[in-house]
Amino acid sequence: MKRLHNIMLAGTGSDVGKSVIATALCRIFLQDGFHPAPFKAQNMALNSFVTQDGLEIGRAQAVQAEACKIPCSCEMNPLLLKPTSEHTSQVVLLGKPIGNRNACEYFTSKGREQLREKVHGAFDKLENVFNPIVLEGAGSISELNLAESDLVNMPMARYANADVILVADIDRGGVFASAYGSVKLQTPEDQKRIKGIVINKFRGDIKLFDRGKEILENICGIPVLGVIPYFNDINIEEEDSVSLKKKNLNVENTDKIKIAVIKLKHISNFTDFDRLERDDRTYLYYTDSPEEIRKADVILLPGTKSTIADLIDIKNTGVAEAIIRAFRNGKTVWGICGGYQMMGETISDPDGVEGNNMTVSGLGLLPTSTILKEDKMTRQVRAQFLPTKDEIEGYEIHCGETTIASAVSAVNKMGEYNEGAMISNKCLGTYLHGILDNGPVVNYLLNSTGNQIDHKSSSISNSEYKDMQYDLLAQHVRKHLDIDLLYKILSND
Repeated sequence: MKRLHNIMLAGTGSDVGKSVIATALCRIFLQDGFHPAPFKAQNMALNSFVTQDGLEIGRAQAVQAEACKIPCSCEMNPLLLKPTSEHTSQVVLLGKPIGNRNACEYFTSKGREQLREKVHGAFDKLENVFNPIVLEGAGSISELNLAESDLVNMPMARYANADVILVADIDRGGVFASAYGSVKLQTPEDQKRIKGIVINKFRGDIKLFDRGKEILENICGIPVLGVIPYFNDINIEEEDSVSLKKKNLNVENTDKIKIAVIKLKHISNFTDFDRLERDDRTYLYYTDSPEEIRKADVILLPGTKSTIADLIDIKNTGVAEAIIRAFRNGKTVWGICGGYQMMGETISDPDGVEGNNMTVSGLGLLPTSTILKEDKMTRQVRAQFLPTKDEIEGYEIHCGETTIASAVSAVNKMGEYNEGAMISNKCLGTYLHGILDNGPVVNYLLNSTGNQIDHKSSSISNSEYKDMQYDLLAQHVRKHLDIDLLYKILSND
């Protein structure tokens, strides 16, 4: 089979849908007999994943690798920025943290070219094995103030010799100006590299945009490859906190089990709750309201990039008191990763991992204490969920060691070590992200409420469900994209 050019999905801005379109193309190329792989040179996200060899990457590239039906690797996202505050991020290079940087320091650092070399090396390693490489840009491709230090957009497209497809979000408005400006602000060389436009998140009758398509093609000088309708019936895991705006944020009157996920300021890996959210037996919502917490049957404390700061915040806002009171009133409270740390007696940061050398009291729900440490634990885990003896899967991403005083462990990693703590089915904490992707654990959690419900959960596994979603996404995008023209562009010598 003839090799295709590499392809980059670049954006007119952030959250225009580059990741989802890239995921769709990964599955489409696979369906059509190619051997694709994803690549994003630099990603900023708090939802991350762990590769088989224990390295950390952005969640979007792990999802795209799943769509390609290949194991994810750190080369698919060689640079990951994990925000720790409004101005500072942890820098993860080839799967391992190399320290915290503020934005100015990161983008003007003298070591920028060394980072570029690492990024290029990661790409080269993938290109030697896969074709095509489906690259994803970041934010807008026309941030002129950052052009010299850019690692991820047009400079990366040039290095990869990739055909660039511009993704524009019509739902937010200004699609003509954003698409035209994104093209015309490029250098003449880079303008030639942009081979088409995809209009994303269209609502209504697509025929109404026929004239708009003609106008865009005339003013930009490149074809509009497709107009992709907005959808909300296909579930693809997302990595950005902006996607929380699409979630349920308030409780509703329902006979289902009501589950409140605490909406922490630095919430991370909230994909932990996606399977639970779509369970027919539950109504799941995200909240930082004490009143909304009181209405829940189950309260879940998620992961966070800034555990102590978020713990102090929920104490100051009354959220912590509402959680403790709910537990005393018989409600179920579980925590994952940072949420697990918060449930204990104390959290100490003697080395200033999160910025301050301090010790704070936790919620006191579990007899545990945590010491934050610089070294980050990242690993995939196959384990036994001790309450039910079922085999489960998940992954760990955390800085810190938790000591258990008198509770029962929740998880055993196949005889190697015990992890997590529980005092009953109503009070459990674990470092294991993805634990709620396992059916037996979900059933154990829901049974803790004692609710009598008629609904039954789906028997389909989480991996089967996600694979179906990738096929549905590919079908949706294929229907509205000129695939023949895309292949012509990617094959044109």
